[in-house]
Amino acid sequence: MKSVALHTLGCKLNYSETSTLAKQFEAKGIKLEEYGRKSDIFVLNTCSVTDNADRECRQIIRSVLRKNPDTYVIVTGCYAQLQPGEIADIDGVDLVLGSKEKLRLFDYLENIDVESPSCIFKETGSRIFVSGLDEVSGEISEAFSADIDSRTRAFLKIQDGCDYNCTFCTIPLARGGSRSLPINAVLDNAKKIIDAGYKEIILTGVNTGDYRYYDSGSGGVKKLIHVLYGLDKLGIKRIRISSIEPNLLTDEIIQLVKASDKFCRHFHIPLQSGDAEVLKMMRRRYNTGLYRSLIEKLNAKIPDAGIGVDVIIGFPGETDAYFENTAAFIRSLNISYLHVFSYSQRRNTPAAEFADKVDIKTRRMRSEILRSISASKKYDFYAKYIGTEQDVLFESNMVTKDRKNYIEGWTSNYIRVRTEYDKSLQNKIRKVRLNNINGMGPVECSCV
Repeated sequence: MKSVALHTLGCKLNYSETSTLAKQFEAKGIKLEEYGRKSDIFVLNTCSVTDNADRECRQIIRSVLRKNPDTYVIVTGCYAQLQPGEIADIDGVDLVLGSKEKLRLFDYLENIDVESPSCIFKETGSRIFVSGLDEVSGEISEAFSADIDSRTRAFLKIQDGCDYNCTFCTIPLARGGSRSLPINAVLDNAKKIIDAGYKEIILTGVNTGDYRYYDSGSGGVKKLIHVLYGLDKLGIKRIRISSIEPNLLTDEIIQLVKASDKFCRHFHIPLQSGDAEVLKMMRRRYNTGLYRSLIEKLNAKIPDAGIGVDVIIGFPGETDAYFENTAAFIRSLNISYLHVFSYSQRRNTPAAEFADKVDIKTRRMRSEILRSISASKKYDFYAKYIGTEQDVLFESNMVTKDRKNYIEGWTSNYIRVRTEYDKSLQNKIRKVRLNNINGMGPVECSCV
Protein backbone atom coordinates (compact mmCIF):
# COMPACT_ATOMS: atom_id res chain seq x y z
CA MET A 1 0.00 0.00 0.00
CA LYS A 2 1.26 3.45 -0.89
CA SER A 3 1.75 5.94 1.92
CA VAL A 4 1.65 9.70 2.46
CA ALA A 5 2.93 11.99 5.20
CA LEU A 6 1.48 15.48 5.57
CA HIS A 7 2.80 18.48 7.48
CA THR A 8 1.26 21.88 8.15
CA LEU A 9 2.77 25.28 8.80
CA GLY A 10 0.79 28.29 9.94
CA CYS A 11 -2.79 28.92 10.94
CA LYS A 12 -5.75 26.83 12.05
CA LEU A 13 -7.26 27.25 8.59
CA ASN A 14 -4.24 25.50 7.11
CA TYR A 15 -4.70 22.64 9.59
CA SER A 16 -8.33 22.16 8.56
CA GLU A 17 -7.32 22.07 4.90
CA THR A 18 -4.50 19.58 5.53
CA SER A 19 -7.01 17.38 7.32
CA THR A 20 -9.25 17.48 4.26
CA LEU A 21 -6.28 16.47 2.08
CA ALA A 22 -5.60 13.57 4.42
CA LYS A 23 -9.17 12.36 4.06
CA GLN A 24 -8.79 12.51 0.26
CA PHE A 25 -5.68 10.32 0.42
CA GLU A 26 -7.41 7.84 2.70
CA ALA A 27 -10.38 7.66 0.34
CA LYS A 28 -7.94 6.67 -2.42
CA GLY A 29 -6.59 3.83 -0.29
CA ILE A 30 -3.32 5.57 0.54
CA LYS A 31 -2.02 4.99 4.06
CA LEU A 32 -1.34 7.98 6.32
CA GLU A 33 2.08 8.06 7.92
CA GLU A 34 3.25 10.35 10.71
CA TYR A 35 5.37 13.30 9.64
CA GLY A 36 9.02 12.29 9.91
CA ARG A 37 8.44 8.68 8.91
CA LYS A 38 9.30 7.32 5.49
CA SER A 39 6.49 7.65 2.95
CA ASP A 40 5.93 7.43 -0.80
CA ILE A 41 4.43 10.93 -0.91
CA PHE A 42 5.10 14.00 1.22
CA VAL A 43 2.73 16.99 1.27
CA LEU A 44 3.72 20.29 2.88
CA ASN A 45 0.97 22.89 3.39
CA THR A 46 2.86 26.15 3.77
CA CYS A 47 2.48 29.53 5.41
CA SER A 48 3.98 32.82 4.26
CA VAL A 49 3.06 35.27 7.02
CA THR A 50 6.72 35.85 7.94
CA ASP A 51 10.14 35.36 6.42
CA ASN A 52 10.74 32.69 9.08
CA ALA A 53 7.78 30.72 7.72
CA ASP A 54 9.30 30.78 4.23
CA ARG A 55 12.67 29.69 5.61
CA GLU A 56 11.14 26.89 7.67
CA CYS A 57 9.34 25.60 4.60
CA ARG A 58 12.59 25.32 2.65
CA GLN A 59 14.35 23.66 5.59
CA ILE A 60 11.59 21.06 6.00
CA ILE A 61 11.62 20.14 2.31
CA ARG A 62 15.38 19.65 2.30
CA SER A 63 15.27 17.67 5.56
CA VAL A 64 12.59 15.32 4.22
CA LEU A 65 14.51 14.73 0.99
CA ARG A 66 17.76 14.02 2.86
CA LYS A 67 16.06 11.25 4.82
CA ASN A 68 13.87 9.98 1.99
CA PRO A 69 15.20 11.10 -1.43
CA ASP A 70 12.66 9.03 -3.39
CA THR A 71 9.54 10.53 -1.80
CA TYR A 72 7.23 12.44 -4.17
CA VAL A 73 7.17 15.99 -2.77
CA ILE A 74 4.09 18.19 -3.11
CA VAL A 75 4.16 21.76 -1.79
CA THR A 76 1.01 23.86 -1.51
CA GLY A 77 -0.39 26.71 0.58
CA CYS A 78 0.34 30.43 0.82
CA TYR A 79 4.08 30.27 0.13
CA ALA A 80 3.38 28.14 -2.93
CA GLN A 81 0.81 30.67 -4.16
CA LEU A 82 3.12 33.64 -3.67
CA GLN A 83 6.52 32.22 -4.68
CA PRO A 84 5.99 29.04 -6.73
CA GLY A 85 9.21 29.46 -8.70
CA GLU A 86 11.25 29.73 -5.51
CA ILE A 87 9.86 26.40 -4.32
CA ALA A 88 10.22 24.75 -7.71
CA ASP A 89 13.92 25.61 -7.67
CA ILE A 90 14.45 23.37 -4.63
CA ASP A 91 15.91 20.08 -5.89
CA GLY A 92 13.49 17.21 -5.36
CA VAL A 93 10.21 19.14 -5.33
CA ASP A 94 7.85 17.44 -7.78
CA LEU A 95 4.62 19.42 -7.65
CA VAL A 96 3.75 22.99 -6.59
CA LEU A 97 0.04 23.78 -6.15
CA GLY A 98 -1.56 27.15 -5.49
CA SER A 99 -4.50 28.05 -3.26
CA LYS A 100 -7.16 27.13 -5.83
CA GLU A 101 -5.48 23.85 -6.74
CA LYS A 102 -4.75 22.71 -3.16
CA LEU A 103 -7.88 20.69 -2.46
CA ARG A 104 -8.00 19.29 -6.01
CA LEU A 105 -4.60 17.74 -5.59
CA PHE A 106 -5.43 14.44 -7.30
CA ASP A 107 -6.26 16.25 -10.53
CA TYR A 108 -2.53 16.95 -10.87
CA LEU A 109 -0.96 13.63 -9.83
CA GLU A 110 -0.27 12.27 -13.30
CA ASN A 111 2.61 10.05 -12.18
CA ILE A 112 0.74 8.36 -9.35
CA ASP A 113 -1.43 5.37 -10.15
CA VAL A 114 -3.23 4.84 -6.85
CA GLU A 115 -4.61 1.49 -8.04
CA SER A 116 -1.18 0.04 -8.71
CA PRO A 117 1.34 -1.22 -6.12
CA SER A 118 4.17 -0.09 -8.40
CA CYS A 119 6.58 2.70 -7.54
CA ILE A 120 5.72 6.37 -7.67
CA PHE A 121 7.97 8.02 -10.20
CA LYS A 122 9.72 11.27 -9.34
CA GLU A 123 9.31 14.14 -11.80
CA THR A 124 12.27 15.15 -13.96
CA GLY A 125 11.53 18.73 -12.87
CA SER A 126 8.98 20.56 -10.75
CA ARG A 127 5.51 21.06 -12.20
CA ILE A 128 3.70 24.25 -11.14
CA PHE A 129 -0.06 24.80 -11.08
CA VAL A 130 -0.89 28.18 -9.53
CA SER A 131 -3.98 30.16 -10.55
CA GLY A 132 -4.06 33.94 -10.53
CA LEU A 133 -5.85 35.81 -7.75
CA ASP A 134 -8.80 36.63 -9.97
CA GLU A 135 -9.46 32.91 -10.29
CA VAL A 136 -8.78 32.17 -6.60
CA SER A 137 -11.22 34.80 -5.31
CA GLY A 138 -14.21 33.33 -7.09
CA GLU A 139 -14.24 30.01 -5.22
CA ILE A 140 -14.17 28.65 -1.71
CA SER A 141 -13.43 25.04 -0.82
CA GLU A 142 -14.86 23.17 2.14
CA ALA A 143 -12.49 21.95 4.84
CA PHE A 144 -12.77 20.53 8.33
CA SER A 145 -10.70 18.25 10.53
CA ALA A 146 -12.38 15.03 11.62
CA ASP A 147 -12.01 11.23 11.41
CA ILE A 148 -8.28 11.11 10.62
CA ASP A 149 -7.06 13.24 13.51
CA SER A 150 -6.14 12.32 17.06
CA ARG A 151 -7.33 15.78 18.08
CA THR A 152 -10.29 16.27 20.39
CA ARG A 153 -10.98 19.71 18.92
CA ALA A 154 -11.92 20.00 15.26
CA PHE A 155 -11.26 22.98 13.01
CA LEU A 156 -14.20 24.00 10.83
CA LYS A 157 -13.53 26.33 7.90
CA ILE A 158 -16.32 28.83 7.29
CA GLN A 159 -14.54 31.62 5.39
CA ASP A 160 -11.46 32.28 3.27
CA GLY A 161 -9.58 35.29 1.91
CA CYS A 162 -9.52 38.89 3.12
CA ASP A 163 -10.56 42.32 1.82
CA TYR A 164 -8.74 44.36 4.47
CA ASN A 165 -5.39 44.97 2.74
CA CYS A 166 -3.34 45.83 5.82
CA THR A 167 -0.02 47.26 4.71
CA PHE A 168 2.10 44.46 6.24
CA CYS A 169 0.08 41.43 5.16
CA THR A 170 0.42 39.02 2.21
CA ILE A 171 -2.73 37.02 2.96
CA PRO A 172 -4.95 38.81 0.39
CA LEU A 173 -2.22 38.12 -2.18
CA ALA A 174 -2.07 34.43 -1.23
CA ARG A 175 -5.75 33.66 -0.61
CA GLY A 176 -7.65 36.32 -2.54
CA GLY A 177 -10.70 38.29 -1.49
CA SER A 178 -13.11 37.43 1.32
CA ARG A 179 -15.66 34.72 0.56
CA SER A 180 -17.76 32.43 2.72
CA LEU A 181 -19.24 28.94 2.63
CA PRO A 182 -23.03 28.64 2.41
CA ILE A 183 -24.48 28.37 5.89
CA ASN A 184 -26.05 24.97 5.13
CA ALA A 185 -22.59 23.64 4.12
CA VAL A 186 -21.12 24.93 7.38
CA LEU A 187 -23.82 23.21 9.43
CA ASP A 188 -23.57 19.96 7.43
CA ASN A 189 -19.80 19.83 8.05
CA ALA A 190 -20.36 20.57 11.73
CA LYS A 191 -22.71 17.58 11.93
CA LYS A 192 -20.02 15.35 10.40
CA ILE A 193 -17.58 16.56 13.04
CA ILE A 194 -20.10 15.80 15.79
CA ASP A 195 -20.76 12.33 14.33
CA ALA A 196 -17.01 11.66 14.40
CA GLY A 197 -17.06 12.11 18.18
CA TYR A 198 -15.45 15.52 18.54
CA LYS A 199 -16.43 17.57 21.57
CA GLU A 200 -15.26 21.01 20.41
CA ILE A 201 -15.50 22.85 17.11
CA ILE A 202 -13.16 25.77 16.40
CA LEU A 203 -14.45 28.09 13.70
CA THR A 204 -11.68 29.09 11.32
CA GLY A 205 -11.12 31.44 8.43
CA VAL A 206 -8.70 34.10 7.30
CA ASN A 207 -11.10 36.77 8.60
CA THR A 208 -13.74 34.74 10.41
CA GLY A 209 -15.72 37.73 11.61
CA ASP A 210 -16.19 38.86 8.01
CA TYR A 211 -18.40 35.87 7.21
CA ARG A 212 -20.99 37.02 4.65
CA TYR A 213 -23.08 34.82 2.39
CA TYR A 214 -26.00 35.87 0.23
CA ASP A 215 -28.82 33.36 0.73
CA SER A 216 -30.89 33.35 -2.45
CA GLY A 217 -33.61 31.39 -0.66
CA SER A 218 -34.27 34.00 2.00
CA GLY A 219 -33.03 36.87 -0.13
CA GLY A 220 -30.82 38.12 2.70
CA VAL A 221 -27.16 38.25 3.67
CA LYS A 222 -26.10 35.76 6.33
CA LYS A 223 -23.41 36.94 8.74
CA LEU A 224 -21.33 35.26 11.42
CA ILE A 225 -24.06 35.63 14.02
CA HIS A 226 -26.40 33.51 11.84
CA VAL A 227 -23.75 30.76 11.69
CA LEU A 228 -23.41 30.90 15.47
CA TYR A 229 -27.17 30.66 16.01
CA GLY A 230 -27.26 27.60 13.74
CA LEU A 231 -24.35 25.89 15.50
CA ASP A 232 -25.87 26.61 18.91
CA LYS A 233 -28.80 24.35 18.00
CA LEU A 234 -26.59 21.35 17.20
CA GLY A 235 -25.50 18.62 19.59
CA ILE A 236 -21.94 19.82 20.07
CA LYS A 237 -20.54 20.35 23.56
CA ARG A 238 -18.26 23.29 22.77
CA ILE A 239 -17.86 25.94 20.07
CA ARG A 240 -14.83 28.20 20.04
CA ILE A 241 -14.46 31.26 17.81
CA SER A 242 -10.95 31.68 16.47
CA SER A 243 -9.29 35.05 15.99
CA ILE A 244 -11.81 37.81 15.26
CA GLU A 245 -11.17 41.44 14.30
CA PRO A 246 -12.18 43.96 17.01
CA ASN A 247 -14.45 45.90 14.64
CA LEU A 248 -16.33 42.67 13.82
CA LEU A 249 -16.95 41.40 17.36
CA THR A 250 -20.50 42.67 17.75
CA ASP A 251 -22.70 43.09 20.81
CA GLU A 252 -24.97 40.35 19.45
CA ILE A 253 -22.07 37.87 19.28
CA ILE A 254 -20.96 38.79 22.80
CA GLN A 255 -24.50 38.34 24.13
CA LEU A 256 -24.85 34.91 22.49
CA VAL A 257 -21.53 33.72 23.94
CA LYS A 258 -22.66 34.94 27.35
CA ALA A 259 -26.10 33.30 27.15
CA SER A 260 -25.15 29.95 25.61
CA ASP A 261 -23.55 27.08 27.51
CA LYS A 262 -21.88 25.87 24.28
CA PHE A 263 -19.72 28.83 23.33
CA CYS A 264 -16.31 28.97 24.96
CA ARG A 265 -15.62 32.01 27.10
CA HIS A 266 -12.55 32.84 25.08
CA PHE A 267 -11.80 35.53 22.51
CA HIS A 268 -8.66 36.13 20.49
CA ILE A 269 -8.68 39.71 19.24
CA PRO A 270 -5.80 41.13 17.13
CA LEU A 271 -4.49 44.51 18.27
CA GLN A 272 -1.19 44.68 16.30
CA SER A 273 -0.24 48.04 17.87
CA GLY A 274 -1.34 50.14 20.80
CA ASP A 275 -0.18 53.35 19.16
CA ALA A 276 -2.63 55.40 17.10
CA GLU A 277 -0.10 56.46 14.45
CA VAL A 278 1.22 52.93 13.90
CA LEU A 279 -2.35 51.62 13.54
CA LYS A 280 -2.92 54.20 10.80
CA MET A 281 0.30 53.20 9.03
CA MET A 282 -0.78 49.56 9.24
CA ARG A 283 -4.15 50.55 7.75
CA ARG A 284 -6.09 48.80 10.51
CA ARG A 285 -9.85 49.38 10.70
CA TYR A 286 -10.11 50.52 14.32
CA ASN A 287 -8.38 52.79 16.81
CA THR A 288 -7.20 52.30 20.38
CA GLY A 289 -10.41 53.85 21.73
CA LEU A 290 -12.58 51.23 20.04
CA TYR A 291 -10.24 48.46 21.16
CA ARG A 292 -10.19 49.55 24.80
CA SER A 293 -13.98 49.93 24.80
CA LEU A 294 -14.37 46.38 23.45
CA ILE A 295 -12.06 44.83 26.06
CA GLU A 296 -13.83 46.69 28.87
CA LYS A 297 -17.19 45.54 27.52
CA LEU A 298 -16.03 41.90 27.51
CA ASN A 299 -14.63 42.29 31.05
CA ALA A 300 -18.02 43.58 32.22
CA LYS A 301 -20.33 41.20 30.35
CA ILE A 302 -18.26 37.97 30.58
CA PRO A 303 -15.90 38.53 33.56
CA ASP A 304 -14.24 35.10 33.34
CA ALA A 305 -13.49 35.32 29.59
CA GLY A 306 -9.95 34.57 28.49
CA ILE A 307 -8.78 37.24 26.08
CA GLY A 308 -5.78 36.74 23.81
CA VAL A 309 -4.18 39.56 21.82
CA ASP A 310 -1.94 39.62 18.73
CA VAL A 311 0.66 42.39 18.55
CA ILE A 312 3.38 43.20 16.01
CA ILE A 313 6.55 45.00 17.13
CA GLY A 314 9.16 46.71 14.97
CA PHE A 315 6.80 47.93 12.26
CA PRO A 316 8.56 50.50 10.01
CA GLY A 317 8.28 53.91 11.64
CA GLU A 318 7.67 52.50 15.14
CA THR A 319 9.75 54.88 17.25
CA ASP A 320 10.71 54.25 20.88
CA ALA A 321 7.83 56.51 21.91
CA TYR A 322 5.34 54.64 19.72
CA PHE A 323 6.50 51.32 21.20
CA GLU A 324 6.17 52.67 24.74
CA ASN A 325 2.60 53.67 23.89
CA THR A 326 1.91 50.10 22.82
CA ALA A 327 3.46 48.61 25.95
CA ALA A 328 1.58 51.01 28.23
CA PHE A 329 -1.68 50.38 26.41
CA ILE A 330 -1.34 46.61 26.76
CA ARG A 331 -0.39 46.87 30.44
CA SER A 332 -3.59 48.83 31.04
CA LEU A 333 -5.87 46.17 29.52
CA ASN A 334 -7.44 43.32 31.49
CA ILE A 335 -6.39 40.53 29.10
CA SER A 336 -4.98 37.01 29.49
CA TYR A 337 -2.05 36.60 27.13
CA LEU A 338 -0.27 37.97 24.06
CA HIS A 339 0.93 36.48 20.81
CA VAL A 340 3.95 38.64 19.98
CA PHE A 341 5.23 38.85 16.41
CA SER A 342 8.29 40.68 15.15
CA TYR A 343 7.56 42.59 11.95
CA SER A 344 8.68 40.66 8.89
CA GLN A 345 9.10 42.50 5.60
CA ARG A 346 7.04 40.80 2.89
CA ARG A 347 7.43 41.29 -0.83
CA ASN A 348 4.72 43.22 -2.67
CA THR A 349 3.27 44.83 0.46
CA PRO A 350 3.11 48.61 0.99
CA ALA A 351 5.00 48.40 4.30
CA ALA A 352 8.01 46.91 2.50
CA GLU A 353 8.53 50.35 0.91
CA PHE A 354 8.14 52.33 4.14
CA ALA A 355 11.10 54.26 5.52
CA ASP A 356 12.50 54.15 9.07
CA LYS A 357 13.01 50.40 9.35
CA VAL A 358 13.55 49.11 12.89
CA ASP A 359 16.79 47.17 13.34
CA ILE A 360 16.75 43.53 14.43
CA LYS A 361 18.39 44.19 17.82
CA THR A 362 15.68 46.72 18.72
CA ARG A 363 12.95 44.39 17.51
CA ARG A 364 14.28 41.60 19.69
CA MET A 365 14.45 43.86 22.72
CA ARG A 366 10.88 45.10 22.21
CA SER A 367 9.68 41.54 21.67
CA GLU A 368 11.21 40.46 24.99
CA ILE A 369 9.50 43.33 26.80
CA LEU A 370 6.08 42.34 25.47
CA ARG A 371 6.68 38.65 26.11
CA SER A 372 7.45 39.53 29.72
CA ILE A 373 4.19 41.49 29.93
CA SER A 374 2.38 38.50 28.41
CA ALA A 375 3.86 36.10 30.98
CA SER A 376 2.74 38.38 33.80
CA LYS A 377 -0.78 38.71 32.35
CA LYS A 378 -1.06 34.97 31.87
CA TYR A 379 0.15 34.21 35.40
CA ASP A 380 -2.31 36.68 36.92
CA PHE A 381 -5.17 35.25 34.86
CA TYR A 382 -4.36 31.67 35.85
CA ALA A 383 -3.94 32.68 39.50
CA LYS A 384 -7.49 34.06 39.67
CA TYR A 385 -8.87 30.57 39.12
CA ILE A 386 -6.71 28.54 41.51
CA GLY A 387 -9.07 26.74 43.88
CA THR A 388 -12.03 27.02 41.51
CA GLU A 389 -13.81 24.23 39.68
CA GLN A 390 -13.78 24.28 35.88
CA ASP A 391 -14.97 22.04 33.06
CA VAL A 392 -12.00 20.71 31.06
CA LEU A 393 -11.91 18.95 27.72
CA PHE A 394 -9.04 16.48 27.96
CA GLU A 395 -7.01 15.61 24.87
CA SER A 396 -6.15 12.18 23.50
CA ASN A 397 -2.39 12.12 23.88
CA MET A 398 -0.14 11.32 26.82
CA VAL A 399 2.51 13.87 27.81
CA THR A 400 5.63 12.74 29.68
CA LYS A 401 7.42 15.27 31.87
CA ASP A 402 10.11 14.54 34.47
CA ARG A 403 9.40 10.83 34.09
CA LYS A 404 5.73 11.30 34.95
CA ASN A 405 2.82 10.75 32.57
CA TYR A 406 0.13 13.43 32.26
CA ILE A 407 -3.00 14.12 30.30
CA GLU A 408 -3.67 17.75 29.35
CA GLY A 409 -6.71 19.76 28.37
CA TRP A 410 -8.33 23.19 28.15
CA THR A 411 -10.93 25.01 30.17
CA SER A 412 -13.61 26.95 28.33
CA ASN A 413 -11.74 30.20 29.00
CA TYR A 414 -8.47 28.80 27.64
CA ILE A 415 -6.50 27.77 30.69
CA ARG A 416 -4.19 24.88 29.92
CA VAL A 417 -4.33 22.17 32.63
CA ARG A 418 -2.85 18.78 33.35
CA THR A 419 -3.41 15.88 35.69
CA GLU A 420 -2.00 12.39 36.20
CA TYR A 421 -2.54 10.34 33.05
CA ASP A 422 -5.81 8.42 32.95
CA LYS A 423 -6.85 6.98 29.59
CA SER A 424 -10.53 7.14 30.53
CA LEU A 425 -10.30 10.96 30.46
CA GLN A 426 -9.39 11.09 26.76
CA ASN A 427 -11.79 13.28 24.74
CA LYS A 428 -14.01 13.74 27.79
CA ILE A 429 -15.24 16.89 29.47
CA ARG A 430 -14.74 16.58 33.23
CA LYS A 431 -15.10 18.96 36.15
CA VAL A 432 -11.75 19.59 37.81
CA ARG A 433 -10.32 21.71 40.60
CA LEU A 434 -7.41 23.94 39.65
CA ASN A 435 -4.78 23.35 42.33
CA ASN A 436 -1.59 25.25 41.60
CA ILE A 437 0.29 27.13 38.92
CA ASN A 438 3.24 25.34 37.38
CA GLY A 439 5.39 28.23 36.15
CA MET A 440 4.30 29.08 32.61
CA GLY A 441 3.21 25.49 31.99
CA PRO A 442 -0.18 23.84 32.43
CA VAL A 443 -2.02 24.35 35.74
CA GLU A 444 -2.07 21.28 37.98
CA CYS A 445 -5.61 20.01 38.48
CA SER A 446 -7.54 17.12 39.98
CA CYS A 447 -10.88 15.65 38.98
CA VAL A 448 -13.79 16.25 41.35
